[in-house]
Amino acid sequence: MPDRYHIATAWTPGRFFRTGRFGGIDWREDCSRCTNCVKLRCCFDVYAHEGVHDRDPLAPVGTLNECKACFSCVQGCTKGLLGLSVNPEFLEMGDGYWTPDILLSTWEQADSGKIPVSGAGYRGRFTGPGFDSIWTDMSEIVRPTRDGIHGREYISTTVDIGPKPMRLRFSPEGKLLSPPAELLELQIPVVLDLDPRSCPNFPLPLARALAAGRLRTVAMVGAAEAARLPAEVRPFVVPVLDAGDASGHAAAGVVDRMAELVDGPGLMALAGAIRRAKPGAILSVRLRLAPATADRITALMREGFRVFHLSADPHGCERREDGSPGRHIRDALRDIHGRLVDSGVRDEVTLIVSGGIALAEHMAKSIVCGADLVGVDTALAVAIGCRVCRGETAGGVLPGDRCPAGIEGADAAYAAARMVNLMGAWHSQLIEVLGAMGIREVRRLRGETGRAIFMEEIEREAFGDLVRVGGEGETA
Repeated sequence: MPDRYHIATAWTPGRFFRTGRFGGIDWREDCSRCTNCVKLRCCFDVYAHEGVHDRDPLAPVGTLNECKACFSCVQGCTKGLLGLSVNPEFLEMGDGYWTPDILLSTWEQADSGKIPVSGAGYRGRFTGPGFDSIWTDMSEIVRPTRDGIHGREYISTTVDIGPKPMRLRFSPEGKLLSPPAELLELQIPVVLDLDPRSCPNFPLPLARALAAGRLRTVAMVGAAEAARLPAEVRPFVVPVLDAGDASGHAAAGVVDRMAELVDGPGLMALAGAIRRAKPGAILSVRLRLAPATADRITALMREGFRVFHLSADPHGCERREDGSPGRHIRDALRDIHGRLVDSGVRDEVTLIVSGGIALAEHMAKSIVCGADLVGVDTALAVAIGCRVCRGETAGGVLPGDRCPAGIEGADAAYAAARMVNLMGAWHSQLIEVLGAMGIREVRRLRGETGRAIFMEEIEREAFGDLVRVGGEGETA
């Protein structure tokens, strides 16, 4: 398969302590030291990895963090000394959005780069808030010609960033008069975004830049950090410049193919400085996803901007001034996309959305709702060991706090390898979704709400005509 349709991954085990779903109960003081001990016959070799198979009854017993809960050891122990239970430490990880199951699945994908398979079937709810209220249309999956990662035809995941003219102009002689479009082509609909937390060493900019080079995408990096990166990774780096920061103008020289400007009072002056320094560079405006974002996009389009990065909170919701939770990405995107379509300018604009993209399905569902591509942030930190242990706090990890997983000291090459593995697994899942929908390229998925089922809409269709006319339980 050509490189542009395939992400090369390599087994990269985590170097952090991993909290598993299950905890083992081992009454070793009653052990008879059987020569055919079930611990040595574990098909996953869990006991050997954890050191629990030691024959010394006084040796410390570790938790079975790699246990798959097949219960073969529990059933096979001749004296009934082994047991399993859900690990309470596992249940304490993450928060209400970044659940323990999401963290564990991300770690496993970052290990192998492969699509996660539970083996025991889906045990969760079939609907929920946010992205969980969307089902993708898999009607093509029953057809024998269906294509996926094992299909006969290639499925393109390439997207473009940059202003696209609505029409081309030609001279009477057939010569193209329209200026050539300045587009940045990415091989996956993903950019590696800034970590939303404030600890200065958490973003690991070099790791994200290295990963972006291997993935043929770009990494968003702070302007000061971008200036310190090696020259060989600069083509894959998009410096993020703050319009309200005086150092942003000085950092204009680090711009290569694209720059991202944080919206603020000095936006136009900063954009002018970059256009003079790099005339062909693509400029993206980073906006807080809020109720008034659609109006702000319309105003910025009049100033010549065509690329917008919509930044939601880590749970995928709008950022309101009073701090209250706003609409989910799902609803905000559909509103913004619809307004651009109604104005007849949607094809001119590139929309990037980030915040709350925790699973591969969130990427596909964001595109269905109107995004061109997504930014992945917190999931990259999870890939190298983060447990989102302070996810509910407003500012995340405070400067000076030490990460319990120690990811601030992770080696850049190691972190980049795990990021590539995670994106490789997500890429394979996206291709499977596209193949099951019968879609040959991801650009056709943008705004295709007919390829998805929204819980609220089908409930309205099924029960919208039921009107309460009397007492309890009476409907018409």
